[in-house]
Parts: sequence; C-alpha cells; structure tokens
Amino acid sequence: MNTPATPAQASVDDHIRSVAGLSGRMLGELRQSLRRIEEINRTTLVISMNARVESARMGAAGRGFAVIAQEMDTLSRRVAETAGEIDRRAEATRADMQATLARLEDEVRHTRLAGLALVNIDLIDRNLYERSCDVRWWATDAAVVAAARPGATAEELAHASRRMGQILDSYTVYFDLVLVGLDGCVLANGRPGQYRSAGMDVRDAPWFESARRCASGEEFGFQEVHASALAGGERVLVYACGVREGGRVDGRLLGVLGIVFRWDALAQTVVQRTPLSQQEWTRSRACIVDGQGRVLADSAGRILQEVIDFPGRDELLRQPLAARVVEFQGRPHCVAHAASPGYETYRSGWHSLILQAL
Repeated sequence: MNTPATPAQASVDDHIRSVAGLSGRMLGELRQSLRRIEEINRTTLVISMNARVESARMGAAGRGFAVIAQEMDTLSRRVAETAGEIDRRAEATRADMQATLARLEDEVRHTRLAGLALVNIDLIDRNLYERSCDVRWWATDAAVVAAARPGATAEELAHASRRMGQILDSYTVYFDLVLVGLDGCVLANGRPGQYRSAGMDVRDAPWFESARRCASGEEFGFQEVHASALAGGERVLVYACGVREGGRVDGRLLGVLGIVFRWDALAQTVVQRTPLSQQEWTRSRACIVDGQGRVLADSAGRILQEVIDFPGRDELLRQPLAARVVEFQGRPHCVAHAASPGYETYRSGWHSLILQAL
C-alpha cells in the first residue's frame, strides 16, 4: 500500500498552484473594479450630455454648463484610457506570472521527484551492500566449511543445516541459505522443513557459476531478480561466495554458499513508500529497472512483466540524476531518474524511476 507524503512534502506543488490561482483571482477582482469604473464613467457621460443639452436650451445663460460638460467629457475619456491601460498591464503581468509559476512548478517537480528517486535507489544499494557482506562472512563459518569438505559426514551436514537455520532466525530478510558442492548439488540448507533443496542441481544457476569463478573469498557471485525454485517460486536475489579450506579467503575452494534474499520485501516496500501525496499516487508510478529498462520493482506491481521505454530513455539513464517531460503510454509524463550511486564497495548498477502523468 502506498504511503502518503507528509504535509510539507505534499504541499510544494500545491502551494505553487495556489499562488497561480490567487493571481488569477486578483486579476478577476481587478477587472470587476474596472467594470464598475466603466459604469461610473458611463453615468458621467450621460450627465455631461444632459449638461450640454441644458446649456444649449438656456442660450447665453447656459454657457457655464457647456464648459463643465466639456471638462466632464475630457475627464471621462482620460478615465476610459487609464482603465484600458490598467487592464492591458494587468493581463500582461498575469501572463508573465503564470508563465513564471509554471516554470517554477516544473522545476520543483523535477527536482523533488528526482530526489525521491535517488532516495529509493540509495536505500536499495545500502541494503544490498549488507547482503554482499553477509554471504562473505557466513561462508567462513566453521560448520559450513566442515560440511563443504569432500567426504563430510551426515552429522556435519546436519550441523551446518542447523547453523544456517540459526542464522535465518536472526536474519529474516532471507528465504533460505544453501550450501552447494563443487558439482552444483545442494548439500544442505537452513530451512529443510520448508524448502526441500538438498539434492537439487544448481550448476547452471548464474549465482553458482559466478561464485565458482571468484578468485578469493573477498569476492562474491550474484544473480539478479528471478523466481527461484529454492524459495518455492518467490522472487529473489541470490548472493553467493566460495566456501574455502580453513575459512581463509585464499583457501582452496570447497563449495559455494548461496543466500536467498527476499527481494519483494525490500524493493516493494521502498517503491510503495515513496513519499508522494495521495493525489499524486493516482497518476504516479515508482519503480526500479535494470539498464535495459526491465522492471525489477514496481509500485504498479508489474515486476519482471514490462520493459519501461520512452523517447530519450537511454540518454536519461546515462545521467546520474535528472528529470524530463516525455510521452509515455500516450500521455505526457514527468519522468525522474536516479542511477545507482553505490554504497561502500557495492553498486547495484540499477536505476530508479518515478513516472508522473501531467
């Protein structure tokens, strides 16, 4: 469920639109005042005309009225000219103000949405950095190392399973931990009662292959968002590290430890809690995509089902932080983008997008 923004966050655009509305109302009130002046001016003209009529009827005695009538005509024309000039200047000022406020609204929207996109991808990177640390640390666990050795006993495998289960009790962000032999066969896992992974062949899994190619225990393998049989078909990320002799980073490779991360629990929480107002959420979408625009997390729920594309997408994704107005799905949208900034030694390389219909 999307979480609405705080009042301060939600009101930035609203304040700008409020000012634009006030300027329109001020012009409307000014024009009403000018119309009242015009009505008074018309009355003045009627009085002036009556004065001329009376002056002509009275002959020589009415000459004074003629002078007054002439002055009233002159004053009336000047009032009409001044009122017209005020109206023209007011309209020009209104147009300038509206244009300025429209530019300001665009700039504020672009800056704010790009900032929110950056927060989202930064949260992802910071969290996944911890995952890369976890797998490298747990691959040195004595129980895991003992179970990965050739000829490990059933008791050693059971002990490793219990040890991984204890880790999972404290780290609920994972579905499971799996220990894999060099032949790609799962030797043990931390949740055997929930996921019957032991004996499963994962030799072709990208996370296993990349971990096997690592030169030392300081490196790790990875497979990005996918539905995994290791977690009953749930969407996961898998981080993997070589289990090495003696638990040393330079020890002989014995096997691979894979940690099966709950992707949706992190990513969907991040995008769905983007601090937009309830009104904005009716026309907005927050997502995480890879370099090809494939949706990895999505407030609209279309994970792995869509590739986000629009004119100028690749150029926008090359920029660290930016926003622009583009046509997307037949409507103009403000698309804000932030590239993965990385955290410590980790960088996902993904992109955060917020698409808001205009």
